[in-house]
Amino acid sequence: MIEDQPLSVVVDGRDLSLGMMPTEPLVRAVVVSLFTWRRANPDDELPASDLMGWWGDSYAEIAGDKIGSRLWLLSRSTLTQDAVRRAQEYATEALKWLLDDQVATSVTVTSSRLGVHALGLTVVVTRAESGQVMNLRFADVWSYLKNAA
Repeated sequence: MIEDQPLSVVVDGRDLSLGMMPTEPLVRAVVVSLFTWRRANPDDELPASDLMGWWGDSYAEIAGDKIGSRLWLLSRSTLTQDAVRRAQEYATEALKWLLDDQVATSVTVTSSRLGVHALGLTVVVTRAESGQVMNLRFADVWSYLKNAA
């Protein structure tokens, strides 16, 4: 159950449980983009035999349009600098649609190792319509990935 996961998000300084799905549509879009599992690329090293992915991507209105991220590929990895780099790459890839669809004028993702057993993700989105900046901080993505596998 998603409410049992250790993931929480700080949105503009407010702590929110992932299970309390915020009413802000852009926050929901970022959470879905990051924590829905995108199908693995043909050259990805899989942690298991399943390629994951949402079946609806097979029928996307725009060719190649995909939902989710490949963060799940890190579920059996060791928390190394390479894993931190890949987490940032996967998260950036998952949120690229915000720029493509002109929902945002900029999206910046930063990943960082927090101690020995934690990975943090920070996402800063500048809204296209208002120029307002939204800051999201995901505290323990690593535990979430390990428990979701």
